[in-house]
Amino acid sequence: MATDELSKKLERRVNINEGEENGVSPSTLVWNPYTEFKEFSRKEIKGYEKMFNTYDVGGDKYIDLLELKHMMEKLGAPQTHLALKNMIKEVDEDHDSKISFREFLLIFRKAAAGEFAEGTGLFEIYSQLSEVDVDKEGVKGAKNFFEAKIDTQSRSNKFEEEIKQEQEEKRKELEEKKIRQAAFKEKANLFT
Repeated sequence: MATDELSKKLERRVNINEGEENGVSPSTLVWNPYTEFKEFSRKEIKGYEKMFNTYDVGGDKYIDLLELKHMMEKLGAPQTHLALKNMIKEVDEDHDSKISFREFLLIFRKAAAGEFAEGTGLFEIYSQLSEVDVDKEGVKGAKNFFEAKIDTQSRSNKFEEEIKQEQEEKRKELEEKKIRQAAFKEKANLFT
C-alpha cells in the first residue's frame, strides 16, 4: 500500500521533470481576495462576496449570462443580451463566458479607476453599490455629501482595524457564552 503511494509520487515527479506533466502545486491554486484587492477593505470585500453569492443562484461560484441579466434587472438597469455578453467579455479573463468572484471584484477595481464609461452596465453595477447612503447622511448640503464620499474612500485599507473589531466581537461573544454557561450551571445545581 505505502509502496504504491510512493511509486505514484516518484512517477509523477519524473513526469514533471521530463515535461510530460505540469507541476502546479496545490498552494498556487489558492486565491486570497484580501491580498490581491488591497484597495478594498475586508468589510467591502465581504459585502461584494455577499452580493455575488446572492446573484449566483446556481451556487457554482460563477455568475453566468442569465444570472447577470437577473442582477442587472434587480439593480434597475436592464441590459440587452448583446450588452450582457459584452459586459462579461470586458472582465472575463479566463474566457469561460462567466464571471468568477475575482472577475466580479475586477468590475469594482476598474470602475473605481474610471475604466468604464458612464451608462455602461458594469458602471451601473459599480455606481449602485458605491453610492453614499443618503438616508444615513441626510440632505445637509454638499459639504456633508463630499465628506461622506471621502470617508467611504479613505476606509479602503483598514484591514487591521477591521480584524481587531472582529476579534473584539468574538471575545465579547465568548464572555457572554461563559456567563450564560455559569448561570445555567448555577440553576442546574438548584435541581440536584
